[in-house]
Amino acid sequence: MKKLLISTGGGDCPGLNAVIRGIAKRAAQEKDWEVWGSFEAFNGLMEKPSRLIRLTDKNTAGIHVMGGTILGTTNKGNPLRFPEKQADGSVKTVNHIPDLVRKIKSEGFDAVINIGGDGSQEISQAMFEEGMPVVGVPKTIDNDLSSTDFTFGFQTAVQTATDSFDRLVTTANSHHRVMIMEVMGRNAGWIALYTAIAGGAEVCLIPEIPYDINKVVERIRARYDNGRGFANVVIAEGAHIQEGAVTSTQGEFGRMPVRLGGVAFTLSNQLKEAGLEAEIRETILGHTQRGGSPIAFDRVIASVFGVKAFELVLEGKFGQMVVLRNNDFSSVPISEAISSYNYVDPNSTLVKAAKGLGISFGD
Repeated sequence: MKKLLISTGGGDCPGLNAVIRGIAKRAAQEKDWEVWGSFEAFNGLMEKPSRLIRLTDKNTAGIHVMGGTILGTTNKGNPLRFPEKQADGSVKTVNHIPDLVRKIKSEGFDAVINIGGDGSQEISQAMFEEGMPVVGVPKTIDNDLSSTDFTFGFQTAVQTATDSFDRLVTTANSHHRVMIMEVMGRNAGWIALYTAIAGGAEVCLIPEIPYDINKVVERIRARYDNGRGFANVVIAEGAHIQEGAVTSTQGEFGRMPVRLGGVAFTLSNQLKEAGLEAEIRETILGHTQRGGSPIAFDRVIASVFGVKAFELVLEGKFGQMVVLRNNDFSSVPISEAISSYNYVDPNSTLVKAAKGLGISFGD
């Protein structure tokens, strides 16, 4: 009997359970494979005793409608660069990939399907180079993994953000206010861009286009007449003013060195300092974008990703990541998927169309 290990790492994301279910249901059609899951990425595997769970088509039935992941997840303790405090108080990063691969093989696993974003797929590639048969599945609400048209979870995050934005439009109109809504997007502004177009924002600020605060003020003032009017702004957490820094705080030990968030308040203060007279309110969506049941689109691609990933295992096509390209499902080398970051192109058709709709990017 062959054994497959599933891991869900990084931030949680709508659709993770649909991938797990897809793998388990497809594997159930084979008589010589067992599917197991490791709790909280690979942490469950490395604990003593190991925390693993056998996954079947029966105990994964119906989980595709649930948000989060039944395996739990973590973005702390990257085994490729594991932070270890030294005696002098300094922190040294250690590569524990060889230890991880040895542990996986000692538990009798023949292959791994690693579900995660760019950081998780970097781990997948390192494991593959260490001799572990690995298949990757792209997951991130930020849609920042290259080589695939969409990552599952992104469309659900956009729907959540758009629903919230629609509500802010009506209250902005009622009170003649400027509403600033902050969405996730550390380095890529996909959620902000899609939400701005879907919701009809006046201003969309993203990391790829540093903004001029005076141009933002100019666009908002155009929405007012004798103090009456309203405007709605969508801003990604990684957006920043021209020649300015990203709004951040010190990150927790073992996670990213800086934690983003609060740029809505930064922008609010900048607008006031630039002389905007309108009343301003700020809303930060935060982790509401990660939670909840995945919409139909994400359920479909996540389910197909799961089936496709297991079939790559059956075919022995390791070191590959499943992708969606031109409405078809295929795979690319993980090394290719992580070789470049999926930024929003400021000169793309999507950005040009947004500007054609009257959306200002502050540039």
